[in-house]
Amino acid sequence: MDIEAGKDIPSRDPAELDDDGRVKRTGNVFIATTHIVTVVVGAGVLALAWAMAQLGWIAGIAVMVLFACISVYTYNLIADCYRYPDPVSGKRNYTYMQAVDAYLGGKMHVFCGSVLYGKLAGVTVGYTITSSISLVAIKKAICFHKKGHAAYCKFSNNPYMIGFGIFQILLSQIPNFHKLTWLSTIAAATSFGYAFIGSGLSLAVVVSGKGEATSIFGNKVGPDLSEADKVWKVFSALGNIALACSFATVIYDIMDTLKSYPPENKQMKKANVLGITAMTILFLLCGGLGYAAFGHDTPGNILTGFGFYEPFWLVALGNVFIVIHMVGAYQVMAQPLFRVIEMGANMAWPRSDFINKGYPIKMGSLTFNINLFRLIWRSMYVVVATVIAMAMPFFNEFLALLGAIGFWPLIVFFPVQMHIAQKQVKRLSLKWCCLQILSFSCFLVTVSAAVGSIRGISKNIKKYKLFMYKQ
Repeated sequence: MDIEAGKDIPSRDPAELDDDGRVKRTGNVFIATTHIVTVVVGAGVLALAWAMAQLGWIAGIAVMVLFACISVYTYNLIADCYRYPDPVSGKRNYTYMQAVDAYLGGKMHVFCGSVLYGKLAGVTVGYTITSSISLVAIKKAICFHKKGHAAYCKFSNNPYMIGFGIFQILLSQIPNFHKLTWLSTIAAATSFGYAFIGSGLSLAVVVSGKGEATSIFGNKVGPDLSEADKVWKVFSALGNIALACSFATVIYDIMDTLKSYPPENKQMKKANVLGITAMTILFLLCGGLGYAAFGHDTPGNILTGFGFYEPFWLVALGNVFIVIHMVGAYQVMAQPLFRVIEMGANMAWPRSDFINKGYPIKMGSLTFNINLFRLIWRSMYVVVATVIAMAMPFFNEFLALLGAIGFWPLIVFFPVQMHIAQKQVKRLSLKWCCLQILSFSCFLVTVSAAVGSIRGISKNIKKYKLFMYKQ
């Protein structure tokens, strides 16, 4: 329960409390499903058409469906580990890391934290890249509309990244950002807005008969595409799809909203099936329609790659939606990282005024509580993330790297190992071997996607001068 300073909290009727002493949760399968869909519908959706172009119709559809099936199975394993040791009556695990610690112990807990917070940090860099590309795309849409589609309309991303970073420094100083639910709600709504705008514009191209040629095997090897480049781009495409499927970082946050009966794991399993099914249908629509519209020339992001020029206002509006979504999503991802560092500093130096003391500052009728450590640490973090984004502003490759980092450890490895520990699956039994084969296969996918994306980033860095990239 939240406790407000200086106020007495009246005692509650035990009937109003859950088994852990917190106010009864009221969430249900429908609400959990909407949370899942809201989380997975992000900027990564706009890269799925490019991923489909690399893989082709057969492999593209097969990979999306296969990843969906794996996700349903492993997220159901995660759902069973919400309570420890019994999945129905055991003690609640409020976070993914807490569940890993309960089932697998301290070393795995540290490994999980490293992957989890590393991915959160990477996502903030990715959101900075995405927002700047969309801001430039808005300017380009206006430029093309005024000067014609053949006009030179290339602009540096750097000023927009710097502006986005300054705005995030201001937002990062809000200590209890989770209370600003209005921003999260707007961000979620805009994510659907730009996904449907991108799909709708692609559908309009296909219906008008102006769609480009496609292939069941994806982009063909030829003068403009070597066999090696084809393989590396396929690996990056796997990373793009893997990123779009990920909501492991928030699954326990979703589960912690569910009412206690029926058991949370049973409700979450239904929500997983419904949410991932809806997610897969949306992915197939976005990826398939985008590929059908642009064929072998499918851009990395269907709203910023300018396969669409008109109606310019709709293209610009889609990119405005992306920027709004990125503003809110950045803080959703950064706040857990801020919090864990500040909690660690507080535990290490509990008597330090620099770390723990707040200084009230009045601005008219508003009072802000400024903490020097929070001000400096969070500002430095945003600056570093912005500089990294300016040095590597490559949308598809960076998204593929983020997808690779999180796919195997968070979606497959930890769920499989927790399930083995929970059910005490015997080593070398048939089930144990099948689970390890699944884990190892997904590990190979993660390694391939990571290597492909890193190669793409290094190749682009050699092609473009650092901090001089223009879109």
